[in-house]
Amino acid sequence: MNSAIDSPKTHSIALVIPAWNEADALRQLLPEIPPHLVQWVVVVDNNSTDATAQVARAQGAVVVSELQRGYGRACWRGVQTASELGADLVVFMDGDGSDNPADLSRMLEPLLSEQADFVIGSRVGPQAEAGAVPPQARLGNWLISRMVSHLYGVHIHDIGSFRALRVEMLKALQMQEMTFGWPVEMLVKAARSRYRIVELPLRYRCRSHGHSKVSGTLWGSIRAANAMLSTMVRYARKRELRYV
Repeated sequence: MNSAIDSPKTHSIALVIPAWNEADALRQLLPEIPPHLVQWVVVVDNNSTDATAQVARAQGAVVVSELQRGYGRACWRGVQTASELGADLVVFMDGDGSDNPADLSRMLEPLLSEQADFVIGSRVGPQAEAGAVPPQARLGNWLISRMVSHLYGVHIHDIGSFRALRVEMLKALQMQEMTFGWPVEMLVKAARSRYRIVELPLRYRCRSHGHSKVSGTLWGSIRAANAMLSTMVRYARKRELRYV
């Protein structure tokens, strides 16, 4: 194993997991997280109606609550908690079991070796499970990633949830999108700020329990796609205005 990963005590790392009604998935996911790689696992309970908070707490996670639902809101609440705990690096992972904790060391390595400022995982590489990303989600992410690549010269293939960067660099982006536009805003602002962005192929999995609240339904897919595309278009317009 690389020496940067062998010496985690030189870094304070928080793994943030936004979760809405993911009790069953978290029972399986949390024990899979390598304990020596992160100092804190922060589960953000986004006003769940199941036992998400209780399950996470029983597994030793730091549990915080974000009553106002929204993917970006839950992620930002996790960032605030990570900062309060003293973390200098933050990793985001979905709570449905699709992001594989076995990829955590690979996601951290470019940051710990100072080869990247922002690491994002791709769910559409050859190591991903077949069918893990539904066709409608694959199409939408392909379109947005092509737009980002064209506008900002960052060659990526997916807008995934598994991502890592320094807490202070994330705060500097001044995130505003508190729903499904959060991942797009983060990527666009990081690209515009000239962050060194590295994309890694993931061993992405089908969700372990239940159905996706986003790509699992037509309405959820439409809402997410609209939020992501509108965010992309809004920042593309700002880019054009900047150079008029």
